[in-house]
Amino acid sequence: MSADIANINHVALYVNDLEAARDFFITYLGATSNDEYHNPTTDFRSYFLSFDGDTRLEIMTRPGMEDRPKPFARTGYAHVAFSLGSAQAVDELTARLKADGYEVMSGPRTTGDGYYESCVIALEDNQIELTV
Repeated sequence: MSADIANINHVALYVNDLEAARDFFITYLGATSNDEYHNPTTDFRSYFLSFDGDTRLEIMTRPGMEDRPKPFARTGYAHVAFSLGSAQAVDELTARLKADGYEVMSGPRTTGDGYYESCVIALEDNQIELTV
């Protein structure tokens, strides 16, 4: 049986430092967090982070994960984009992240397809896009 319309329930991201990742999303993007889930058998740990509306991000960790390099041009998920509501908010958060030592890859700028955005390398070399 197929659905007429599907919605993304959440996106999941494995990280090495679960608490630092949680702090990043709370500090810079206004996330709220549930209590940590911990499976004592596997030592898997996770948080669900909620953003305005129904958007959720699961951040997860477990011992012994392989941590491969994350080049910009590769297959797989490229980035997670966060809508900040205005070009001014994109400018301000980009400047704040840069001042706090995060690498700004591009922008803020208007892209060829009309998006106003910046791209920042954060969270263990994962790309975050900030857009209106």
